Amino acid sequence: MCLQVDRTEVIRSCINPTFSKVFTLDFYFEEVQRLRYELYDISSSHNGMREADCLGATECTLGQIVSQRKFTKALLKQGNTVGKSSITITAEELTGNNDYVELSFSARKLDDKDFFSKSDPFLEIYRVNDDNTQQLVHRTETVMNNLNPIWKTFKTSLNSLCSGDHERILKCTVWDWDSNGKHDFIGEFQATFKEMRSAMDGRQVQWECINPKYKVKKKNYKNSGIVILNQCKIIKMHSFLDYIMGGCQIQFTVAIDFTASNGDPRNSCSLHYIHPYQPNEYLKALVAVGEICQDYDSDKMFPAFGFGARIPPDFKVSHDFAVNFNEDNPECAGIQGVVEAYQNCLPKIQLYGPTNIAPIIQKVANFASEEMHTKEAMQYFILLILTDGVITDMADTREAIVHASHLPMSVIIVGVGNADFTDMEMLDGDDGILRSPKGEPVLRDIVQFVPFRNFKHASPAALAKSVLAEVPNQVVDYYNSKGIKPKCPSEYESSRTFGH
Repeated sequence: MCLQVDRTEVIRSCINPTFSKVFTLDFYFEEVQRLRYELYDISSSHNGMREADCLGATECTLGQIVSQRKFTKALLKQGNTVGKSSITITAEELTGNNDYVELSFSARKLDDKDFFSKSDPFLEIYRVNDDNTQQLVHRTETVMNNLNPIWKTFKTSLNSLCSGDHERILKCTVWDWDSNGKHDFIGEFQATFKEMRSAMDGRQVQWECINPKYKVKKKNYKNSGIVILNQCKIIKMHSFLDYIMGGCQIQFTVAIDFTASNGDPRNSCSLHYIHPYQPNEYLKALVAVGEICQDYDSDKMFPAFGFGARIPPDFKVSHDFAVNFNEDNPECAGIQGVVEAYQNCLPKIQLYGPTNIAPIIQKVANFASEEMHTKEAMQYFILLILTDGVITDMADTREAIVHASHLPMSVIIVGVGNADFTDMEMLDGDDGILRSPKGEPVLRDIVQFVPFRNFKHASPAALAKSVLAEVPNQVVDYYNSKGIKPKCPSEYESSRTFGH
């Protein structure tokens, strides 16, 4: 079912129109967001859309658009025939609210509120919301016995400070701290972040601190002191889309469990049974996650590995063999290529054991390690491991994950079948910090584990949403921790080579 999001303006008598209308959409990496564009020709005597001629339509995903930043596709006429027309969609992220700001305030000649000593001032900054309510953004520490306090520099997000609106009123109040909690009011002033920004180039910004009662009562009242902003520094926080639009590719790799506990693939009870009409759990999980990741990989070539099987020609056990049996090039063309390689390999191998996943994590970590040395945000690796049981090399796996947490990669593990996956939960650092056998903690949480049975009666999209929702933060956390900025589009377009 299609729901109309919006419509552009009409451009008269033009065969190469550039529409000024901007469509604003919420982006979710973990969902396939399908979009349909329809182009109409409306005659001058038109009576609404019903009498308009459809010139063509096209469908794509929001992921395809943001990963290419400028996306062109042919418009299909009725009957899905390709005409001469095409549509170009340009994506831009509406941001500005992810950034942080660092502020350093001081004051001079504040009113003295104490009899036996000087005031003990602190400053409060409130954001005035659209409904005129006030939200405390920051309260400084108290500087004791000082009418010329210098408060500590503090950091807050632009979202918290002014909801991203640089002209929003900020109400600032200076108090004299009292141990009984009944603080004395010194004065107040209003500011905006637009005013504060003037302190970015080393200049001071000053406001008079006013006590409204004194202003009314006292004839020669000037102010109750001056509050000074000595420094305003904006700290840019890059978003997931900054990296994707800067040319960062998601390199998707899948690893499949071919241990004997899955059951003989020829038997309909086997987890690897290939039903003519109903895909098994391995295929469902693979397609659900792969369908999303493929939009962020320009060459659509995906390495697929198997573990826990005896493989031809000598039938030795392998824990990281290419599912297409081409060790020099384990890549499959598209998600469908992975599905076909999986189905083709099943009759040729002997399911065996044990369930060791450390070798495959290390294999992908080697690729990620090469990428790390470029010190650029060009490739981030996602390893999807599909397994039917508890792993037997837990110590080595923990070691491999701790090592991988320093690299541009994330690991998604989907537990297939009805085994007890309790031990697997410890690899997902949500309940505590995963450590290597030597006690070294993971640098960042990179593992997401879910049992497929939790989603048996839900749509495949629900599984993908659950396992991929953390990925954007994992990507941003990795590059921010390394101080690696996104490439700007002009930089990456010259260095990016497409596989087709």
